[in-house]
Amino acid sequence: MRIQGSQLRSWSLALAGLLLAAPSAFTQNDPVSVLTLQGRATDPNAIDYEALPVLHGEHAIINAVVPGPHAAPSDKIDMHDLRLNLHNYLVHHDGRFWCIWSDGPKVEDWPTQEIKYSTSDDGLTWSPAKSVTGTPEEPHAFIARGLWVRDGQLLALAAHYRGKGAFGTQEQKQLELLAYRYDTALQKWEQHGRLYGNAINNFPPQKLTSGDWILTRRDSRFNVSVLIGGRKALDDWQAFPVVRVGEVKGFRPDEPIFWPLGDGRLFALFRDNGGSQRLFHAVSRDEGRTWDTPVLTNFPNSSSKLFSMKTSRGYRILVLNANPKIGRRELHLAISSDDTTFTHLARLDVPSPPSIPDSVARITKKFQSGIASLQYPHVIEHDGHILIGLSRGKVQTEVFRVRLDSMDAVLKD
Repeated sequence: MRIQGSQLRSWSLALAGLLLAAPSAFTQNDPVSVLTLQGRATDPNAIDYEALPVLHGEHAIINAVVPGPHAAPSDKIDMHDLRLNLHNYLVHHDGRFWCIWSDGPKVEDWPTQEIKYSTSDDGLTWSPAKSVTGTPEEPHAFIARGLWVRDGQLLALAAHYRGKGAFGTQEQKQLELLAYRYDTALQKWEQHGRLYGNAINNFPPQKLTSGDWILTRRDSRFNVSVLIGGRKALDDWQAFPVVRVGEVKGFRPDEPIFWPLGDGRLFALFRDNGGSQRLFHAVSRDEGRTWDTPVLTNFPNSSSKLFSMKTSRGYRILVLNANPKIGRRELHLAISSDDTTFTHLARLDVPSPPSIPDSVARITKKFQSGIASLQYPHVIEHDGHILIGLSRGKVQTEVFRVRLDSMDAVLKD
């Protein structure tokens, strides 16, 4: 058999890919090991969550729970009667902390859902909430999609769509990704432009070595791609496919994250809505323009959003709901020293809120630690701490601040 030069190059690249990222060589029955507690590949079903180290910190409420516009009387009120607070994002800009979140009348992503924001000087005491987008008229809604500092300007990203929920046919949803700019002189947000159509991102864009920006994109059918560009103009992006729904048997990709490994490689993790209760993983070797097929990992996840960042101490952290047996009732923090394998796992000791309004006192117990769900973390670092924005029960926006020294101690243990 005569081998063409193009074939040889393709095979060589494929072999090099396997050597650079062994995960591609594994099957669904042999999951990629990205969690290696106690020096060995971890069986996710054998983790003793009660024995994990615990990270303590300082806790504050950014936006307190309130009844929705059609809530039951206070003596009959329940969680479904409360306003939605979800999809929170943090940034430290111009000497202040900023937080945005989706704020809706009731169920997640219901029409008239808007984006609100609050600011803080110290990260623990927050101003009363104000609107970024204004309240849209039915059947329209917004979902908060991140805070992005581009060319010195603070932008709030917003997915805009029609109807109940952002996913369906594009003809029905009319999904688009917009940006709002904060005008410091006027002290208010103004619509700044449109980034892309049929797109909802997960976190703000990251800067590539080329100077371009990159961000994840899901279309209205949950197909995953990345958008690269955003340097010449706000709407100058090119889409590159990552994985389509149904491409990997049993895997329903959602809310991907990724980070650079160097040499043009990107390391991605995906939430799976297909029932595996594990993260999936893929690698790109050309800064996001092509991707391996996602494969199952041994890292457990309660089918919820996750976030990762590199700290100033040199190690990477991953914050997620890592115990499928209890769902989202606990948040965990994993640590990696090499950006590819997480060797330490700890529980975040997010306490019960000190108080909740009298209007919802009937359901106080549902806000307590170990009972309430804690989800959708976003993390920033500032002045020797990380600040984790989170949603309690999808109805209250909170922040939990942890010292980097505490994570250093976990890493050394």
